[in-house]
Amino acid sequence: MNEADVVIIGAGASGLLCAIEAARRGRRVLLLEKGRKPGRKILIAGGGRCNFTNLLTDPRKSFLSRNPHFCISALRRYTPEDFVALVEAHGIPYHEKKLGQLFCDRTSQDILDMLLDECTAAGVHLACDHDVQELTHQEDGRFLIRIADAPPLVAHTVVVASGGLSIPNLASDFALRCANRLGLEVVPPRAGLVPFTWNEPDKARFLPLSGISLDVEVTLGRASFRENLLFTHRGLSGPAILQISSYWREGEIVSINLLPDHDALDFFTAAREENPGQSLSRFLASHFPSRFVERVSGEWFPVKALGQLSKQELQTVADHFGNWQFKPGGTEGYRTAEVTLGGVSTDELSSKSFECRKYRNLYFIGEAVDVTGWLGGYNFQWAWASAYSAAQSL
Repeated sequence: MNEADVVIIGAGASGLLCAIEAARRGRRVLLLEKGRKPGRKILIAGGGRCNFTNLLTDPRKSFLSRNPHFCISALRRYTPEDFVALVEAHGIPYHEKKLGQLFCDRTSQDILDMLLDECTAAGVHLACDHDVQELTHQEDGRFLIRIADAPPLVAHTVVVASGGLSIPNLASDFALRCANRLGLEVVPPRAGLVPFTWNEPDKARFLPLSGISLDVEVTLGRASFRENLLFTHRGLSGPAILQISSYWREGEIVSINLLPDHDALDFFTAAREENPGQSLSRFLASHFPSRFVERVSGEWFPVKALGQLSKQELQTVADHFGNWQFKPGGTEGYRTAEVTLGGVSTDELSSKSFECRKYRNLYFIGEAVDVTGWLGGYNFQWAWASAYSAAQSL
């Protein structure tokens, strides 16, 4: 398709929707995908049921970026309700799981099929097995696109929607390489929404607890999340940990409240007054898995009856359970990360159109940009919103 008005690189969530919206506006769109099939991350999202948006999306607090205001315009122009309307128009059954998270009743394939059907209806030309190696800006203002095992293309307008570094077998560093080659600022990428690994002392202490899940509140600085925590062989995971991991930097300590519905000191003080003869271990076993209580017995609390605890011992127990100071050894990295933090700096882009300020007719959208959402459908909503906004200017 040598006469395309727009070439979009990457047929993931943002690339597909951008192609649809641009083609609806009468543009001749060529969508290039390096893999054999499009939308592979869509298919594995949400455990195969695709958490495709979140009804509680708040542009002012649900996203991380060096410029937290950048995402507001796009997320207001294309809302969760806009994408839900498309889903409903295709008759796709869905449900709200919790906290505004919308999932397909059947499988993620429904969302991908919807997007592909819309591409076909709009006249998008999709070319898979087209691995773009290089994008260069020519003196005449057009872009030269070099593709592995295929002739190069020349394009007037290019949208980079190639994603990030998470999930290595599906990842792409093309957006970062492209930005670096063109002299654009890149916010250093790192793994986001990712499990923590053990530090050595905690590994020896907690490794036997693999599989145990607890309802907790985790806090780091001003960020705080109430969700489940999961002990694994490698460290801590679960929604609460994934959420806070996006805010964490190496060497920092995360506060974990294992009694999120109580003031810990009041909780244990009341227990001592009500049941002074009951052992602390037995009391804790009525609130936590026995395997967890056995593991921390003697370290987090003395083996005594509640009534035998001194005021200082009571405070120490409350500190352990209400404010566990956990220092991760690290994270599991891109191998298990849901998203990539960082990316093309928002200073390089228009917040309305996503056009590059230094190069006319060059756009970056989706995960390639330094905007990352919380766990729970927020990153899909960012993909849809950034794609829609860019398409309106193509």
